Amino acid sequence: MSDVPDRPGRVRGSTRSVGVLGWPVEHSLSPAIHNAAFVALGLDWVYVPLPVTPAELPAALRGLGALGFAGANVTMPHKTRTAELIEDLSEDARLLRAANTIVVGAEGLVGHNSDAVGFERFLRDDVGFDASDRSALLFGAGGGARACALAAARCGLATLSVAVREAPRADDLRAALEGSATEVRVVGFGDASGFEVDLIVNATPIGAHGEELPLPPLPPGVVGVDLLYRPG
Repeated sequence: MSDVPDRPGRVRGSTRSVGVLGWPVEHSLSPAIHNAAFVALGLDWVYVPLPVTPAELPAALRGLGALGFAGANVTMPHKTRTAELIEDLSEDARLLRAANTIVVGAEGLVGHNSDAVGFERFLRDDVGFDASDRSALLFGAGGGARACALAAARCGLATLSVAVREAPRADDLRAALEGSATEVRVVGFGDASGFEVDLIVNATPIGAHGEELPLPPLPPGVVGVDLLYRPG
C-alpha cells in the first residue's frame, strides 16, 4: 500500500475526522461542502454524515472523543437536545439553548452556535436586508428558528410574529429575545396568512415533501428565506 500515490481527499491513518449529526442526515450537503473545502485548503481532514436517532444521541456524543473525532456539526432534530447534554456551552449556545457545532477537546465537549452569527451576516451582506423598524414572520420555534430570531433582533427588527402549532413551543424563543427591542408575537399556523411583513423565514421541516406553508401575501420587496434546501 505504500506504493499507492497520494491524492486529494484520500483518507489515511493521519486523517482527522469530523461529521454532521442528524436524523435523517442523508440529505445534508455538509459533507460535500466541507470535503471540497478540505481539499482546496490542503487539509488532511474528512467530513462524514453521522445518522443518529434521538434515542442514540447521548451515546453518540459520548463516543465522539473515543472515536477520535475532532468535532461535529449538529442538524435537525438534535440542536436543542445537544445543548442540554453538553455542559460547556458558548454564550450563544446557552442563550439559544441550541448547539450546532461541537468541538472535542482534552477536557471534553464544547458546544457552540454559529447559526445566529451566520444568519445575521446573510441578511446584512448577502441579501442587503435592513431589518431596522421592519417586521418578520417566522415559521417554527426550534433551534434554527431561535437563531434566526436572535439574528433579526440584533439587526434591529421591530416586530416578529412566530407561527407555531402550540404556543408553549415559543417559550424558549421569547426567553432568547428577552431584553431586546423586538416585539414578539406568537400566532397559530392558521393565522399566519393574515400578516403583512417584510421578511418571511421557514425554520420548519414543512415543504420537504411538497407541503405548503400558509403564506401571507407576497408583494414586491418581501424577502423569503427557506432553511430547507431540498427540494430546490
